[in-house]
Amino acid sequence: MKTTAVRLYGKKDLRLETFDLPPIKEDEILAKVVSDSICMSSYKAATQGTDHKRIPKDVAQKPIIIGHEFAGEIVEVGDKWKDKFKPGQKYSIQPAIYYENGPVGVLSAPGYSYQYVGGDATYVIIPRDVLEQDCLLTYDGPGYYPASLAEPLSCVIGAMHANYHTVPGSYQHKMEIVDGGKMAILAGVGPMGLAAINYAINRKDRKPSLLVVTDIDQSRLDRAAEIYPVEKAKANGIELVYLNTGNVEDPIKALQAKVDGKGYDDVFVFAPVPQVIEQADAILGFDGCLNFFAGPSNPNLRAKMNFYNVHYAYTHVVGTSGGNMNDMKEALKIMSEGLDPAGLITHIGGLNAVSETTLNLPDIPGGKKLIYTHIDMPLTPISEFANKGEKDPFFAKLAELVNKNNGLWSIEAEDFLLKNAPKKI
Repeated sequence: MKTTAVRLYGKKDLRLETFDLPPIKEDEILAKVVSDSICMSSYKAATQGTDHKRIPKDVAQKPIIIGHEFAGEIVEVGDKWKDKFKPGQKYSIQPAIYYENGPVGVLSAPGYSYQYVGGDATYVIIPRDVLEQDCLLTYDGPGYYPASLAEPLSCVIGAMHANYHTVPGSYQHKMEIVDGGKMAILAGVGPMGLAAINYAINRKDRKPSLLVVTDIDQSRLDRAAEIYPVEKAKANGIELVYLNTGNVEDPIKALQAKVDGKGYDDVFVFAPVPQVIEQADAILGFDGCLNFFAGPSNPNLRAKMNFYNVHYAYTHVVGTSGGNMNDMKEALKIMSEGLDPAGLITHIGGLNAVSETTLNLPDIPGGKKLIYTHIDMPLTPISEFANKGEKDPFFAKLAELVNKNNGLWSIEAEDFLLKNAPKKI
Protein backbone atom coordinates (compact mmCIF):
# COMPACT_ATOMS: atom_id res chain seq x y z
CA MET A 1 0.00 0.00 0.00
CA LYS A 2 1.38 3.38 -1.00
CA THR A 3 0.92 6.41 1.21
CA THR A 4 1.69 10.09 0.81
CA ALA A 5 2.81 11.78 4.01
CA VAL A 6 4.68 14.70 5.49
CA ARG A 7 7.78 13.32 7.18
CA LEU A 8 10.25 14.95 9.57
CA TYR A 9 13.96 14.35 8.96
CA GLY A 10 15.40 16.95 11.33
CA LYS A 11 15.04 20.55 12.47
CA LYS A 12 12.67 22.36 10.08
CA ASP A 13 13.13 19.54 7.58
CA LEU A 14 9.65 18.45 6.54
CA ARG A 15 9.15 16.60 3.26
CA LEU A 16 5.97 15.59 1.44
CA GLU A 17 6.74 12.14 0.04
CA THR A 18 5.04 9.10 -1.43
CA PHE A 19 6.35 5.72 -0.29
CA ASP A 20 5.31 2.13 0.38
CA LEU A 21 3.91 1.01 3.69
CA PRO A 22 4.95 -2.51 4.73
CA PRO A 23 2.25 -5.18 5.04
CA ILE A 24 0.54 -5.01 8.41
CA LYS A 25 1.39 -7.55 11.09
CA GLU A 26 -1.21 -9.54 13.03
CA ASP A 27 -1.13 -6.96 15.84
CA GLU A 28 -1.45 -3.87 13.61
CA ILE A 29 -4.18 -2.02 11.71
CA LEU A 30 -4.11 -0.30 8.33
CA ALA A 31 -6.10 2.94 8.35
CA LYS A 32 -7.05 5.77 6.04
CA VAL A 33 -6.53 9.27 7.41
CA VAL A 34 -9.17 11.80 6.36
CA SER A 35 -8.50 14.88 8.50
CA ASP A 36 -5.82 16.25 10.80
CA SER A 37 -5.81 19.39 12.91
CA ILE A 38 -2.40 21.06 13.06
CA CYS A 39 -1.22 21.77 16.60
CA MET A 40 1.43 24.05 18.06
CA SER A 41 2.98 20.90 19.49
CA SER A 42 3.76 19.82 15.92
CA TYR A 43 5.43 23.18 15.30
CA LYS A 44 7.61 22.63 18.36
CA ALA A 45 8.51 19.13 17.24
CA ALA A 46 9.30 20.26 13.68
CA THR A 47 11.49 23.16 14.78
CA GLN A 48 13.30 21.30 17.56
CA GLY A 49 13.90 18.04 15.72
CA THR A 50 15.88 15.56 17.80
CA ASP A 51 16.09 18.10 20.65
CA HIS A 52 12.40 17.35 21.22
CA LYS A 53 11.90 14.59 23.79
CA ARG A 54 9.34 12.74 21.66
CA ILE A 55 11.45 12.69 18.47
CA PRO A 56 13.77 9.67 17.98
CA LYS A 57 17.48 10.38 17.61
CA ASP A 58 17.67 8.46 14.32
CA VAL A 59 14.94 10.48 12.60
CA ALA A 60 17.30 11.47 9.76
CA GLN A 61 17.56 7.80 8.79
CA LYS A 62 14.04 6.78 9.87
CA PRO A 63 11.81 9.84 9.36
CA ILE A 64 8.55 10.07 11.29
CA ILE A 65 5.11 11.16 10.07
CA ILE A 66 3.95 14.33 11.83
CA GLY A 67 0.43 15.18 13.03
CA HIS A 68 -1.41 13.80 16.06
CA GLU A 69 -4.96 15.22 15.94
CA PHE A 70 -6.37 13.00 13.25
CA ALA A 71 -9.36 10.91 12.24
CA GLY A 72 -10.27 8.55 9.46
CA GLU A 73 -11.48 5.04 8.65
CA ILE A 74 -10.11 1.61 9.44
CA VAL A 75 -9.15 -0.26 6.25
CA GLU A 76 -7.67 -3.61 7.35
CA VAL A 77 -7.44 -5.26 10.77
CA GLY A 78 -4.72 -7.67 11.88
CA ASP A 79 -5.90 -11.03 13.25
CA LYS A 80 -5.23 -10.09 16.88
CA TRP A 81 -7.74 -7.23 16.82
CA LYS A 82 -10.51 -8.57 14.58
CA ASP A 83 -12.82 -9.16 17.53
CA LYS A 84 -12.61 -5.48 18.49
CA PHE A 85 -12.24 -3.46 15.26
CA LYS A 86 -13.81 -3.72 11.81
CA PRO A 87 -12.99 -2.20 8.41
CA GLY A 88 -15.09 0.91 7.78
CA GLN A 89 -15.20 2.07 11.38
CA LYS A 90 -14.33 5.71 11.94
CA TYR A 91 -11.64 6.38 14.52
CA SER A 92 -9.58 8.88 16.44
CA ILE A 93 -6.36 8.30 18.37
CA GLN A 94 -5.28 9.36 21.84
CA PRO A 95 -1.62 10.25 21.12
CA ALA A 96 -0.50 10.19 24.74
CA ILE A 97 -0.10 6.42 24.80
CA TYR A 98 2.45 6.16 27.66
CA TYR A 99 3.98 3.01 26.19
CA GLU A 100 7.27 2.18 27.88
CA ASN A 101 8.58 0.07 24.99
CA GLY A 102 7.95 2.70 22.31
CA PRO A 103 10.69 4.29 20.15
CA VAL A 104 11.49 6.91 22.81
CA GLY A 105 10.05 5.11 25.82
CA VAL A 106 7.04 6.40 27.71
CA LEU A 107 7.02 9.69 25.76
CA SER A 108 6.47 7.90 22.44
CA ALA A 109 3.46 9.21 20.54
CA PRO A 110 1.89 8.98 17.08
CA GLY A 111 2.78 12.10 15.13
CA TYR A 112 6.16 12.39 16.86
CA SER A 113 7.87 9.03 17.23
CA TYR A 114 6.70 6.60 14.56
CA GLN A 115 7.64 5.95 10.95
CA TYR A 116 4.24 4.75 9.81
CA VAL A 117 1.62 6.53 11.88
CA GLY A 118 0.85 10.24 12.02
CA GLY A 119 -1.99 12.50 11.03
CA ASP A 120 -0.48 14.12 7.96
CA ALA A 121 -0.70 11.10 5.69
CA THR A 122 -3.16 9.43 3.38
CA TYR A 123 -2.75 5.95 4.90
CA VAL A 124 -1.02 4.79 8.08
CA ILE A 125 -0.25 1.67 10.05
CA ILE A 126 -1.55 1.85 13.60
CA PRO A 127 1.06 -0.07 15.62
CA ARG A 128 0.78 -2.53 18.47
CA ASP A 129 1.87 0.22 20.89
CA VAL A 130 -1.30 2.26 20.30
CA LEU A 131 -3.59 -0.77 20.31
CA GLU A 132 -2.25 -2.40 23.45
CA GLN A 133 -2.70 0.86 25.33
CA ASP A 134 -6.32 1.00 24.12
CA CYS A 135 -5.61 4.35 22.43
CA LEU A 136 -7.43 3.65 19.16
CA LEU A 137 -10.93 4.99 19.75
CA THR A 138 -13.90 4.45 17.48
CA TYR A 139 -16.12 7.41 16.64
CA ASP A 140 -19.82 7.05 15.81
CA GLY A 141 -20.69 10.69 15.21
CA PRO A 142 -21.16 12.60 11.95
CA GLY A 143 -18.22 13.68 9.79
CA TYR A 144 -14.52 13.49 10.52
CA TYR A 145 -13.36 16.88 11.78
CA PRO A 146 -15.04 16.51 15.19
CA ALA A 147 -12.94 13.40 15.81
CA SER A 148 -9.81 15.30 14.72
CA LEU A 149 -10.62 17.88 17.37
CA ALA A 150 -11.31 15.32 20.09
CA GLU A 151 -7.72 15.58 21.33
CA PRO A 152 -7.71 19.38 21.84
CA LEU A 153 -11.21 19.22 23.33
CA SER A 154 -10.00 16.50 25.72
CA CYS A 155 -7.38 18.94 26.98
CA VAL A 156 -9.99 21.40 28.27
CA ILE A 157 -12.13 18.55 29.58
CA GLY A 158 -9.12 17.30 31.52
CA ALA A 159 -8.42 20.78 32.86
CA MET A 160 -11.89 21.11 34.33
CA HIS A 161 -11.76 17.63 35.81
CA ALA A 162 -8.34 18.43 37.33
CA ASN A 163 -9.53 21.43 39.33
CA TYR A 164 -10.15 20.65 42.95
CA HIS A 165 -11.64 22.08 46.12
CA THR A 166 -11.34 21.13 49.77
CA VAL A 167 -13.60 19.77 52.47
CA PRO A 168 -13.44 21.98 55.60
CA GLY A 169 -11.88 20.16 58.53
CA SER A 170 -10.29 17.43 56.41
CA TYR A 171 -7.55 16.90 53.87
CA GLN A 172 -9.95 15.49 51.32
CA HIS A 173 -9.87 17.07 47.87
CA LYS A 174 -13.06 17.24 45.82
CA MET A 175 -12.04 17.00 42.18
CA GLU A 176 -13.82 19.09 39.52
CA ILE A 177 -15.08 22.64 39.14
CA VAL A 178 -17.71 23.86 41.57
CA ASP A 179 -21.17 22.97 40.29
CA GLY A 180 -23.13 26.22 40.25
CA GLY A 181 -20.00 28.17 41.10
CA LYS A 182 -18.30 31.24 39.65
CA MET A 183 -15.83 30.61 36.83
CA ALA A 184 -13.48 32.85 34.85
CA ILE A 185 -11.53 32.03 31.70
CA LEU A 186 -8.81 34.62 31.26
CA ALA A 187 -7.34 35.38 27.82
CA GLY A 188 -10.01 32.94 26.76
CA VAL A 189 -10.99 33.55 23.14
CA GLY A 190 -8.13 31.80 21.38
CA PRO A 191 -8.76 28.33 19.91
CA MET A 192 -8.45 26.44 23.19
CA GLY A 193 -10.35 29.10 25.10
CA LEU A 194 -13.22 28.73 22.65
CA ALA A 195 -13.16 24.99 23.23
CA ALA A 196 -13.37 25.63 26.98
CA ILE A 197 -16.34 27.97 26.57
CA ASN A 198 -18.10 25.44 24.35
CA TYR A 199 -17.59 22.65 26.86
CA ALA A 200 -18.45 24.72 29.93
CA ILE A 201 -21.76 26.01 28.61
CA ASN A 202 -22.87 22.68 27.13
CA ARG A 203 -22.04 20.27 29.95
CA LYS A 204 -24.99 18.43 31.33
CA ASP A 205 -23.50 17.03 34.53
CA ARG A 206 -21.77 20.08 36.02
CA LYS A 207 -21.62 23.75 35.12
CA PRO A 208 -20.93 27.16 36.62
CA SER A 209 -23.71 29.64 37.32
CA LEU A 210 -21.47 32.49 36.12
CA LEU A 211 -18.79 32.33 33.42
CA VAL A 212 -16.71 35.44 32.72
CA VAL A 213 -14.46 35.29 29.64
CA THR A 214 -11.78 37.93 29.17
CA ASP A 215 -9.45 39.15 26.45
CA ILE A 216 -7.93 42.44 25.30
CA ASP A 217 -8.98 42.10 21.65
CA GLN A 218 -12.56 43.29 21.17
CA SER A 219 -12.91 41.78 17.71
CA ARG A 220 -12.02 38.34 19.06
CA LEU A 221 -14.42 38.78 21.97
CA ASP A 222 -17.18 39.80 19.56
CA ARG A 223 -16.55 36.74 17.42
CA ALA A 224 -16.60 34.48 20.49
CA ALA A 225 -19.93 36.02 21.53
CA GLU A 226 -21.25 35.40 18.03
CA ILE A 227 -20.21 31.73 18.09
CA TYR A 228 -21.24 31.11 21.71
CA PRO A 229 -23.97 33.67 22.47
CA VAL A 230 -24.88 34.71 25.98
CA GLU A 231 -28.46 33.73 25.17
CA LYS A 232 -27.42 30.13 24.51
CA ALA A 233 -25.57 29.99 27.82
CA LYS A 234 -28.56 31.52 29.62
CA ALA A 235 -30.81 28.81 28.21
CA ASN A 236 -28.46 26.33 29.88
CA GLY A 237 -28.63 28.15 33.22
CA ILE A 238 -25.35 30.05 32.91
CA GLU A 239 -24.75 33.80 33.00
CA LEU A 240 -22.05 34.31 30.36
CA VAL A 241 -20.12 37.59 30.32
CA TYR A 242 -17.48 38.69 27.80
CA LEU A 243 -15.18 41.32 29.29
CA ASN A 244 -12.47 43.34 27.55
CA THR A 245 -9.88 43.84 30.29
CA GLY A 246 -7.90 46.13 28.02
CA ASN A 247 -10.67 48.72 28.12
CA VAL A 248 -10.99 49.04 31.90
CA GLU A 249 -8.73 50.96 34.26
CA ASP A 250 -8.57 48.18 36.84
CA PRO A 251 -9.21 44.68 35.39
CA ILE A 252 -9.15 43.00 38.80
CA LYS A 253 -11.75 45.41 40.15
CA ALA A 254 -13.90 44.90 37.06
CA LEU A 255 -13.71 41.12 37.43
CA GLN A 256 -14.46 41.22 41.15
CA ALA A 257 -17.47 43.45 40.48
CA LYS A 258 -19.10 40.55 38.64
CA VAL A 259 -19.03 38.47 41.85
CA ASP A 260 -19.68 41.23 44.42
CA GLY A 261 -16.05 41.10 45.52
CA LYS A 262 -16.33 37.50 46.76
CA GLY A 263 -13.95 36.01 44.22
CA TYR A 264 -14.19 33.09 41.82
CA ASP A 265 -14.27 29.38 42.54
CA ASP A 266 -12.49 28.32 39.34
CA VAL A 267 -10.15 30.47 37.25
CA PHE A 268 -8.46 29.24 34.06
CA VAL A 269 -5.44 31.00 32.56
CA PHE A 270 -5.15 30.58 28.80
CA ALA A 271 -2.11 32.77 28.13
CA PRO A 272 1.37 32.29 29.67
CA VAL A 273 1.59 35.95 30.66
CA PRO A 274 2.63 36.96 34.21
CA GLN A 275 0.08 39.79 34.31
CA VAL A 276 -2.76 37.41 33.45
CA ILE A 277 -1.57 34.85 36.00
CA GLU A 278 -1.47 37.52 38.69
CA GLN A 279 -4.97 38.68 37.72
CA ALA A 280 -6.16 35.12 38.17
CA ASP A 281 -4.59 34.83 41.60
CA ALA A 282 -6.07 38.15 42.67
CA ILE A 283 -9.65 37.19 41.84
CA LEU A 284 -9.70 33.79 43.55
CA GLY A 285 -12.33 33.41 46.24
CA PHE A 286 -12.15 31.25 49.35
CA ASP A 287 -10.96 27.76 48.35
CA GLY A 288 -10.57 29.04 44.80
CA CYS A 289 -8.60 26.98 42.28
CA LEU A 290 -6.36 28.54 39.63
CA ASN A 291 -5.72 26.30 36.64
CA PHE A 292 -2.68 27.35 34.62
CA PHE A 293 -3.68 25.84 31.28
CA ALA A 294 -1.42 27.76 28.90
CA GLY A 295 1.75 25.89 27.99
CA PRO A 296 4.70 28.32 28.27
CA SER A 297 7.78 28.13 26.06
CA ASN A 298 9.81 30.08 28.63
CA PRO A 299 11.23 27.62 31.21
CA ASN A 300 11.79 30.51 33.62
CA LEU A 301 8.26 31.95 33.53
CA ARG A 302 7.39 33.43 36.92
CA ALA A 303 4.51 35.39 38.40
CA LYS A 304 3.68 36.70 41.86
CA MET A 305 1.20 34.86 44.06
CA ASN A 306 -0.54 35.91 47.25
CA PHE A 307 0.63 33.37 49.83
CA TYR A 308 -1.39 35.01 52.58
CA ASN A 309 -4.45 33.79 50.68
CA VAL A 310 -2.88 30.37 50.16
CA HIS A 311 -2.69 30.03 53.93
CA TYR A 312 -5.88 31.74 55.10
CA ALA A 313 -8.19 31.55 52.09
CA TYR A 314 -7.14 28.05 50.98
CA THR A 315 -6.43 29.20 47.42
CA HIS A 316 -4.49 26.74 45.28
CA VAL A 317 -3.00 26.15 41.83
CA VAL A 318 -3.07 23.25 39.39
CA GLY A 319 -1.63 22.84 35.92
CA THR A 320 -2.76 20.47 33.22
CA SER A 321 -1.12 19.46 29.96
CA GLY A 322 -3.36 17.37 27.74
CA GLY A 323 -6.28 15.10 28.45
CA ASN A 324 -6.17 11.45 29.45
CA MET A 325 -7.96 8.49 27.89
CA ASN A 326 -11.21 9.11 29.76
CA ASP A 327 -11.19 12.77 28.68
CA MET A 328 -10.73 11.70 25.06
CA LYS A 329 -13.60 9.23 25.31
CA GLU A 330 -15.79 11.92 26.84
CA ALA A 331 -14.89 14.30 24.00
CA LEU A 332 -15.87 11.74 21.37
CA LYS A 333 -19.07 10.88 23.24
CA ILE A 334 -20.33 14.44 23.59
CA MET A 335 -19.49 15.21 19.96
CA SER A 336 -21.38 12.09 18.90
CA GLU A 337 -24.30 13.50 20.88
CA GLY A 338 -24.20 16.84 19.08
CA LEU A 339 -21.52 19.12 20.51
CA ASP A 340 -19.89 20.79 17.49
CA PRO A 341 -16.27 21.97 17.83
CA ALA A 342 -16.37 23.90 14.53
CA GLY A 343 -15.84 27.19 16.37
CA LEU A 344 -12.17 26.26 16.76
CA ILE A 345 -11.52 25.99 13.02
CA THR A 346 -10.49 29.03 10.99
CA HIS A 347 -8.50 27.56 8.07
CA ILE A 348 -8.88 24.62 5.69
CA GLY A 349 -6.12 23.09 3.57
CA GLY A 350 -4.83 19.99 1.86
CA LEU A 351 -1.84 17.75 2.53
CA ASN A 352 0.31 19.96 0.28
CA ALA A 353 -0.13 22.83 2.76
CA VAL A 354 1.11 20.99 5.85
CA SER A 355 4.86 21.70 5.78
CA GLU A 356 4.58 25.45 5.29
CA THR A 357 1.69 25.74 7.73
CA THR A 358 3.43 23.76 10.45
CA LEU A 359 6.71 25.66 10.24
CA ASN A 360 4.96 29.05 10.23
CA LEU A 361 2.11 28.26 12.62
CA PRO A 362 2.87 30.96 15.24
CA ASP A 363 2.65 33.63 12.53
CA ILE A 364 -0.67 32.48 11.05
CA PRO A 365 -3.54 34.19 12.87
CA GLY A 366 -6.79 32.53 13.81
CA GLY A 367 -7.69 29.21 15.32
CA LYS A 368 -7.24 25.62 14.23
CA LYS A 369 -5.84 24.80 10.79
CA LEU A 370 -7.71 21.74 9.54
CA ILE A 371 -6.06 19.56 6.92
CA TYR A 372 -7.80 17.07 4.64
CA THR A 373 -5.11 14.66 3.65
CA HIS A 374 -6.55 13.36 0.37
CA ILE A 375 -6.87 16.75 -1.31
CA ASP A 376 -4.45 19.31 -2.74
CA MET A 377 -5.53 22.77 -1.57
CA PRO A 378 -3.65 25.80 -0.25
CA LEU A 379 -4.30 26.70 3.37
CA THR A 380 -7.29 29.03 3.11
CA PRO A 381 -9.03 31.07 5.81
CA ILE A 382 -12.73 30.25 5.94
CA SER A 383 -13.34 34.01 5.95
CA GLU A 384 -11.82 34.23 2.45
CA PHE A 385 -14.04 31.60 0.84
CA ALA A 386 -16.48 34.23 -0.44
CA ASN A 387 -13.75 36.34 -2.07
CA LYS A 388 -12.25 33.30 -3.76
CA GLY A 389 -15.73 32.26 -4.77
CA GLU A 390 -16.07 35.29 -7.03
CA LYS A 391 -13.80 33.48 -9.49
CA ASP A 392 -14.05 29.87 -8.37
CA PRO A 393 -17.43 28.08 -8.06
CA PHE A 394 -15.90 25.52 -5.70
CA PHE A 395 -15.13 28.19 -3.11
CA ALA A 396 -18.44 29.91 -3.83
CA LYS A 397 -20.27 26.76 -2.76
CA LEU A 398 -18.07 26.36 0.34
CA ALA A 399 -18.84 30.00 1.26
CA GLU A 400 -22.55 29.32 0.88
CA LEU A 401 -22.35 26.29 3.16
CA VAL A 402 -20.35 27.96 5.93
CA ASN A 403 -22.61 31.01 5.81
CA LYS A 404 -25.51 28.69 6.60
CA ASN A 405 -23.62 27.78 9.77
CA ASN A 406 -22.87 31.29 11.07
CA GLY A 407 -19.57 31.43 9.20
CA LEU A 408 -18.34 28.16 10.73
CA TRP A 409 -17.10 24.95 9.19
CA SER A 410 -19.72 22.20 9.14
CA ILE A 411 -20.37 18.57 8.32
CA GLU A 412 -22.17 19.68 5.16
CA ALA A 413 -19.16 21.75 4.06
CA GLU A 414 -16.84 18.85 4.82
CA ASP A 415 -18.96 16.45 2.76
CA PHE A 416 -18.92 18.84 -0.18
CA LEU A 417 -15.17 19.36 0.04
CA LEU A 418 -14.39 15.64 0.19
CA LYS A 419 -16.55 14.97 -2.87
CA ASN A 420 -15.65 18.02 -4.95
CA ALA A 421 -12.15 19.23 -4.08
CA PRO A 422 -10.58 20.17 -7.42
CA LYS A 423 -7.39 18.18 -6.81
CA LYS A 424 -7.10 14.97 -4.84
CA ILE A 425 -3.97 13.19 -3.69
